[in-house]
Amino acid sequence: MAARPAPYLEELNAQQRKAVETLDGPVLMLAGAGTGKTKALTTRIVHLLGTGRAQPNEILAVTFTNKAAREMKERVARMMKRDVEGMPWMGTFHSICVKLLRRHAELVGLKSNFTILDTDDQLRLLKQLVQAAGIDDKRWPARMLASIIDGWKNRAWTSENLPAAEASAYDGKAPALYAQYQTRLRELNAVDFGDLLLHVVGIFQKHDDVLAQYQRWFKYVLVDEYQDTNVAQYLWLRLLAGGHRNICCVGDDDQSIYGWRGAEVGNILRFEKDFPGAEVIRLEQNYRSTPHILKAASGVIQGNESRLGKELWTEAEEGEKVRLIGHWDGEEEARWIGEEIESMQRGTRGMRPYGLDEMAILVRASHQMRAFEDRFLTIGMPYRVIGGPRFYERLEIRDAMAYFRLVVSPEDDLAFERVVNTPKRGLGDKAQQKIQRMARDNFLPLHEGAQMLLDAKGLTGKGAGELQRFLDNLQRWQRLDASPDVNHVELAEMILDESGYTEMWQNDKTPEAPGRLENLKELVKALEQFENLQGFLEHVSLIMDNESEDAEQKVSIMTLHAAKGLEFPVVFLPGWEDGLFPSQRSMDESGIKGLEEERRLAYVGITRAEEVSTISFAGNRRVYGQWQSQMPSRFIDELPEDHVEVLTPPGLYGGGYGASGMRSSLEDTASEANVYNSPGWRRMQARGRQRPTSQPRESRNLVIDAEAVSTFAVGERVFHTKFGYGEILALEGEKLEIAFDKAGTKKVVSRFIVSAADADNIPF
Repeated sequence: MAARPAPYLEELNAQQRKAVETLDGPVLMLAGAGTGKTKALTTRIVHLLGTGRAQPNEILAVTFTNKAAREMKERVARMMKRDVEGMPWMGTFHSICVKLLRRHAELVGLKSNFTILDTDDQLRLLKQLVQAAGIDDKRWPARMLASIIDGWKNRAWTSENLPAAEASAYDGKAPALYAQYQTRLRELNAVDFGDLLLHVVGIFQKHDDVLAQYQRWFKYVLVDEYQDTNVAQYLWLRLLAGGHRNICCVGDDDQSIYGWRGAEVGNILRFEKDFPGAEVIRLEQNYRSTPHILKAASGVIQGNESRLGKELWTEAEEGEKVRLIGHWDGEEEARWIGEEIESMQRGTRGMRPYGLDEMAILVRASHQMRAFEDRFLTIGMPYRVIGGPRFYERLEIRDAMAYFRLVVSPEDDLAFERVVNTPKRGLGDKAQQKIQRMARDNFLPLHEGAQMLLDAKGLTGKGAGELQRFLDNLQRWQRLDASPDVNHVELAEMILDESGYTEMWQNDKTPEAPGRLENLKELVKALEQFENLQGFLEHVSLIMDNESEDAEQKVSIMTLHAAKGLEFPVVFLPGWEDGLFPSQRSMDESGIKGLEEERRLAYVGITRAEEVSTISFAGNRRVYGQWQSQMPSRFIDELPEDHVEVLTPPGLYGGGYGASGMRSSLEDTASEANVYNSPGWRRMQARGRQRPTSQPRESRNLVIDAEAVSTFAVGERVFHTKFGYGEILALEGEKLEIAFDKAGTKKVVSRFIVSAADADNIPF
């Protein structure tokens, strides 16, 4: 009679059990979203310990976060029904490398009590080196150099083995500064986070005896989230696994979404080449989502060529199809999602009621959050932002708002303190203390105290000139704010530009800078809904004050990157428009590689949903007072029709779906643009009608002036090339509501219609 397997094995499906029991040689556990990879990984550790194949100190288990390492230890202890002592080699890459480096610090010129610099200390040191080299820190900020060096360390490049192609970085000065930086770190007996891996890799490569020692110690190597490893981490693992070759890597090539911070999806794609004879075990049974959601995600990800391939499946019931809806603009999208959440909370959508904690909104870029936050604050819906502060609490937004507050209320000393040296104006702590003392002694607000200090020659040098320029600008902005002839949105842009604040972030080369600039654009966009700066500032103060922090349940809002590893019964995926998602910046910078990472991000987003997934997009988004016409994301075309329910109002995008419908009406717009470039339209332009210029354009680049005054009138009969004849019901700038004779009531843009009397002049 065969022995009964251990209880922990009975809880696994066939593929999970195979991954647990295949202990000898290299193994790639290719684990799709929601397939129980953490369960399989921890069970493998329990199996190694339970069968006596390894002692606790002979297992190296690497994760990417301390939280994941802590959860892994707790799971192992729970499954073994006892505390797991003596597992010193379970942790993150960095925490394990700290232990290794302290043991062998002298091999890289350090002492074992070395200090690990945080980001601020690292920047302070780099600034000293940049200033000593006579480099203009405004043009070439130290933060940019820090990002460059971090990227080099992620690729395991030391200052001695930098490729020739990197010689031009940081105006050609980065290689020399990198060498100086490393020398200075050794003098300080310090390392940064990148050094932790870089130094250990160097030790292993140069000292065979040390490497052989750890290859003997670590009989089994296990790695979580292998698709997120960078080059340095990859080299470290390959070196350690070169002895027993008992390495098990767990990951999903379809969820590699961190290329922007150094992750190399190629590490997992070439696993079989790196480890000949490797066993690839696919975990494809999903325990999270419904079949419709999985089929929709699979349909999208199949567009990627750089993948190992797998097909997720589930035994769950069919459930709801993935819902797809198009909206007229971004504000309507936010309103609809807010109303839909309220309806789903009440259970009035033919589904079970969902709590707010069960629902999440996942956006491609953080600046998209503003529309949802504003909407939820307005209607009193509790929400939380995961992975970052709420929109109006972000650093760049608080800085910009401080500038606006100071213009509206010059006596706002807190705002003055925040921005007087942001961006840097050469006003250090001593200079600011002088301003404070002058203002306090004379019972004046800080801006007047600063002017009095300058008049008394109490401040000299560059800082004095910069402060005077700041005060002069402040007075001019205050006069413009008081003028009825100045648009407050334009004034806000002027303040951010003339203060140097926008330029500060434009010169900042860190990965966060582009997002901060997008958030500033979104802030300016938010001003359009108010009559003046003061009205906007009052609105923000009131809604933030009314935000309920004590609400038990809240809707979650986060970026797609922050959502990885999470799951929710209901997920909303807004902003699926080309240029926004996939990101135009990613495609411009990385080409096909960037597009494929964006597609993997779409896959991650869809698979976060357990029961209901809703994808939405807008036909127009307002940018700096103008309507930008949008094209639906190319990923929408890749959704399989059988697993999608289209909720778009009839006629808004021509009905239909996919390449044959959802995009076709917008492609018709491009055809209409050709009609509008015809001689017939140009003749009507000559008669005085305001129409598009004769320059050909694609529909995604069509811009609608939100402030334009239409030459049409309510009640006028008009003609549209797609919908035919109709009568104008309402006007809003260039946005018209028209009751068409045969197509019903629709909202269209005035450039795409013509007076019914002129329709015969158009040569079709």
